[in-house]
Amino acid sequence: MTASQSQLRADAQENRARVLAVARELFAERGLDVPMAAIARRAGVGVATLYRRFPTKESLVVEAFTEQFAHCRAVIEEALLDEDPWRGFCTVIQNVCLMQATDRGFTAAFVSTFPELHSEVRDRTWEGFAALVERAKESGQLRADFSPHDLTLVLLANSGLAGVPVEVAVSASQRLVAYLLEAFRAGTDALPPPVPLSLDLVLR
Repeated sequence: MTASQSQLRADAQENRARVLAVARELFAERGLDVPMAAIARRAGVGVATLYRRFPTKESLVVEAFTEQFAHCRAVIEEALLDEDPWRGFCTVIQNVCLMQATDRGFTAAFVSTFPELHSEVRDRTWEGFAALVERAKESGQLRADFSPHDLTLVLLANSGLAGVPVEVAVSASQRLVAYLLEAFRAGTDALPPPVPLSLDLVLR
């Protein structure tokens, strides 16, 4: 490889890293509706260059949130290995709500219907969460009428903090989750039946 080719490759890698950093920043601020042109403009690259690197919005989202998706999967897997099913269940609720409070983009990506995300992340995460729910119920610590679909209710309630400054949203989210987890404990009064709510509702 010549010095010129090496420089071109280095420039391309730098542009890619800058595009991903800007995309994460804008997604966190405004969600996934940010136009590709706005991302290109803030990153200082042409729209054509952006589309050569990322042909679709979906491909950009997947790449931008790879680390967060990996973290989310790891939280589920670690929770399933926790000897205390209730602690594992609580850890997942706390982590998902914290990510939602601090990063609107990740939340939108997590519950989106993008095909590339649906098969790779969403289904596996949902199955893992459903398994956590069953473990916590079998341990006698989670109320018997809790449904995995109640996760959507949790996220809908937590999403009300989206417009609050991050430092305030984090503290408020932690307090909200603490209230909710107390309500989820076994032994409390019966609730109306669960509603099969789609996670897509969180985006509306």
